Amino acid sequence: MSQFVRQYLLALQFFTRIPVTGRLANWVGFSSAMLRASAGHFPGVGVVVGALVAELTAALMLYLPPGPFAPLVAAVLGTVLSVMVTGGFHEDGLADVADGLGGSSDRERALVIMKDSRVGTFGVLAVVLALLAKVSLLALIGSVSPRWMVMGIFAAHVVSRTWPLLLIRLMPHVGDAAGSKSKPLADQISLGSLLVAGIWCFGALALVVIQQVAIHSGVSTAVGWTQLLPLLMAVVASGIAFAYMGRLLWLRLQGFTGDGLGATQQVCEIAFYLGLALAL
Repeated sequence: MSQFVRQYLLALQFFTRIPVTGRLANWVGFSSAMLRASAGHFPGVGVVVGALVAELTAALMLYLPPGPFAPLVAAVLGTVLSVMVTGGFHEDGLADVADGLGGSSDRERALVIMKDSRVGTFGVLAVVLALLAKVSLLALIGSVSPRWMVMGIFAAHVVSRTWPLLLIRLMPHVGDAAGSKSKPLADQISLGSLLVAGIWCFGALALVVIQQVAIHSGVSTAVGWTQLLPLLMAVVASGIAFAYMGRLLWLRLQGFTGDGLGATQQVCEIAFYLGLALAL
C-alpha cells in the first residue's frame, strides 16, 4: 500500500501542478522504475483533476444566475481550471503533434518538428479548436442536463487518461528517447500497471453508474438502465477516437511519442463529450 501511494503521488507530481513538495516529496522519492510504474496511475490523476473541475462546474451551475449562458460560463471556467491544474501538459502535446504531422509528410522531419519548443500555425489552430470544442460541447450538455455535464467531466478526465496507456503497450516508442518527455514511459508498460489503470477507470465509471442508479431508483429498471446509455455512448466514442489516433500515429510515425500520448488524451476527452452530447 505504501508503494501504491508513493507511485500515485509521483504520478500526481509529474502530470499536474498540484504541489508534492518538502517532506512529502522526500518520502515519495524518485527513480525511473518508479516513474514507469506510476504510469498506471494516470487515470487516477484524472480522478483528481476531473473531481476538481466537476466540483467547480457543479458549484457554478448551482450559484450562477439562471439563464442560457450559465452552462457556457461554467464550461469556460471549468476548462480554465483543468488547464491550470495540469499546466497545459496535454494541450502542449496536441500542439506539437499537430505541428509535426501538419508540417511535414516525412517521418523523420515530423519528429524533429515535434521536438521544437516553438509552436507553429498548426499547433495554435489545434489547441484553439480543441478548447472551443470542449467548451461548446460542455455548454451544450449543460443546457440539456447539468447533472450529466458534471458527471461527464469527471468520467471524461479518467477515461481519456486510460486510452494512452494502451498505446504504450501496443506500440514502440519512437524518436530520441534520451531527450524525450516520455523517456520514463519508453519501455513497454507492464500488465500490472495496466491492471492498476483499469481499476482506477472502472472504479470511476462505477461511481457514475451508482449515482445514476440512485437518482433513478424510483423508476422502473428499464428506464433506469436507459439513463446509462449516454455514458456508454461517450465511452464508445472515446474508444473510436483512440483507435483513430493509434492508426494515425502508426501510419505517420510507426510508434508513439510523449506528445502523441498527450494528443491522444485530448482527442479522446473531446470525443467523450461528443458522444455524451449526441446521446443526450
